[in-house]
Amino acid sequence: MAASPQATAVPLLAVLGSVTALGIGTSYAKQLFPVIGALGTTSLRVGFSALILLALWRPWRWALSRKDALSIVRYGIALGLMNLLFYMSLRTIPFGVAVAIEFSGPLTVALWSSRKRIDFVWLALAVLGLGLLLPIHGSAAALDPVGVAYALAAAMFWAAYIVFGKRVDHLHAGQSVALGLAVAAVVVVPIGVWEAGTALWDPHPLLFGLAVAAVSSAVPISLEMVALKRLPKEAFGIMISMEPAVAALLGLVLLGEHLSALQWLAIGCTMLAAAGSSVTAQR
Repeated sequence: MAASPQATAVPLLAVLGSVTALGIGTSYAKQLFPVIGALGTTSLRVGFSALILLALWRPWRWALSRKDALSIVRYGIALGLMNLLFYMSLRTIPFGVAVAIEFSGPLTVALWSSRKRIDFVWLALAVLGLGLLLPIHGSAAALDPVGVAYALAAAMFWAAYIVFGKRVDHLHAGQSVALGLAVAAVVVVPIGVWEAGTALWDPHPLLFGLAVAAVSSAVPISLEMVALKRLPKEAFGIMISMEPAVAALLGLVLLGEHLSALQWLAIGCTMLAAAGSSVTAQR
């Protein structure tokens, strides 16, 4: 039986809300870099996100098998390293460029898993949009190779995050996300403390980090888990292609970054790919 319009809209709106919150939070998080560094910022973001969701969902209320516990550990490690490496890339390359490079991870998942011909149409549009967003038209040589390497590594762990997320989607979303973030915090927070030292405990970074955590981690991850429970990997991977487009729009609104005609064309391609995949996706 065909899915209802409401059932089709829920995962699309969840992904749109996720990428918007992520873009807003990440844009403001960069303001902490001069104070506590990229690693310190990541530790506050992930650490506070874990505390927020642990308090909200109290995941210990549900039983957890040994197999599911191991899956959550893998999911959490992928989540923590994805955030850590992405923030490291933001030190030397622009936000929109980092997102576009990192997005090769979920695109790989989508291509590897896709079975329907129509999905390849949406995937081709997403690839075209990302290609137009990448700085390959004369400015690529100016990109810092270390920053690009960090973004590519983050892409690898983003792909792992999607795959491992599907392996725990039979669990309650609040349980899997809260425990996954707790594992991510165990991985990331000690590294952030090592870099930032006592500056990490100043009231201003702590309060700012709490706000960033709520906007850029807790909200997006929860919404992504809602989408993952309703979509196959290939549909989710293509729908998340909205992220580079949303990042470009937020750059215009929040940072005054004016886009070229090619970049606006890229926005149209990625949004069309996301909308098309939401129509053709099946449970």
